[in-house]
Amino acid sequence: MAELIVALDVPSRAEVAATLRRLGDAVDFYKIGLELFSAEGPDVVRLVKDAGKRVFLDLKLHDIPRTVERAVHSIGRLGVELATIHASGGRAMIRAAADAAATFGASAPKILAVTCLTSLDQGDLDDFGVARAMPDQVEALGLLAVANGADGIVCSPKEVAAMNRALIPAAQGRPVVFVTPGVRPAGASVGDQKRVATPAGAVRDGATHLVVGRPILEASDPVAAAMAIRAEMSAAAQ
Repeated sequence: MAELIVALDVPSRAEVAATLRRLGDAVDFYKIGLELFSAEGPDVVRLVKDAGKRVFLDLKLHDIPRTVERAVHSIGRLGVELATIHASGGRAMIRAAADAAATFGASAPKILAVTCLTSLDQGDLDDFGVARAMPDQVEALGLLAVANGADGIVCSPKEVAAMNRALIPAAQGRPVVFVTPGVRPAGASVGDQKRVATPAGAVRDGATHLVVGRPILEASDPVAAAMAIRAEMSAAAQ
């Protein structure tokens, strides 16, 4: 069954602690992104782990292979479950990240490759000089990542069905993780996301993990919002 990850899109350790208390047992998996990690550093990962929660560290590493390799070694020591790199870093960088993670054995963080950010659309690819259509670009980067040892990808829920069809055969029996941000319950504001879907739609299309932030954190009753999304996910998986 797909898992819900709540994005800790808050600026400080104090707000993280308050969010953990507010959501309690309704959520056990949290994403720590670049803003929060830049503000609070590794200690915020330890705070979430010490509360008995699981961590998706979303730093989207993109650098020369040796630098990414060393960064993944540091991430692995924090005990996070999922970690991101940019697939556009290339095959050597992807392989360096995967090999570094593998040194942690059974507790290795799963390396997820970001294909195209959900804030981008075809016009942005045109600006970058990328000739492929968005679906083709996402698929090409996903295949590159899985072929070079990544455990899965982060992609828009609009592409997750096609990515399941493309990547699962390419993985040759290895399980593939499909993490989808840009998930919004029906009627919720899309914010700065351009390629979005409902939780039920993302699960039906093959997402293994759904990342949701503002629709839960900004809800008048965050626990009820989280539980409603989990119920929608569960029903879609039947």
